[in-house]
Amino acid sequence: MRFSRLFLNRLERPPEVAETVVVIDVLRSFTTSAVALARGALAVYPVQDPESGRAVRDALEPAVAVGAVAGGAPVPGFDFGNSPSALARADLSGKNVVLSTAAGVRGLHLFREAPRLFAASLVCARATAEAIRAGGGGHVCFVVTGEWADRDGDEDVACADYLQALLGGDSPGPEAFAQRVRQSDFGQRFALGTWPDLPTADLDLVAQADLFGFAMPVHREAERLVIRAQIPEPRPDR
Repeated sequence: MRFSRLFLNRLERPPEVAETVVVIDVLRSFTTSAVALARGALAVYPVQDPESGRAVRDALEPAVAVGAVAGGAPVPGFDFGNSPSALARADLSGKNVVLSTAAGVRGLHLFREAPRLFAASLVCARATAEAIRAGGGGHVCFVVTGEWADRDGDEDVACADYLQALLGGDSPGPEAFAQRVRQSDFGQRFALGTWPDLPTADLDLVAQADLFGFAMPVHREAERLVIRAQIPEPRPDR
């Protein structure tokens, strides 16, 4: 298995697509997505902008719209902001979730042609590694979405490091990676507890490694991208 990394906000041209692309957004898009699926959502539909989100929400009824603009403020008119701790209190059974965010969702759409595409975060990292391994892996490219001019993105780099270690056959403890999420530039903003749209409860949730036992492969259905939970098949040596 071969590994590479790309940083979403450094890309100046469409990238060469690897066999397996893992788009990582720990704070918060793909933690939010995982929580939505755990709370009973049928699927998560990542859309490129809020206007598209409203249209897809209407088309997929019953559905709720979830999202934030750059910086973390909720999208006006959406049902929820991009807050996993808020969704953890919601009953999403039998509903579709439409997701619009400034980083993670943008990464999925940029790499939508990848043969195998995953949305990933720390809460489902081990299951993601198992699903990648079961699919053959090949060249695995990790896409870090959280690095911006004022943010180091280490929450996503830490998740990539953990995934790569797992895929490489190591058995690392997740605690050090979770601590890096908390200590990242963006993580520290949540820890302050002074930003109303960045609650500390979100940080506490995103730093729980391997909370969920499913991966989040991304598929295309007509013109839409869709994320559904996938429980990895047991490895033959288990």
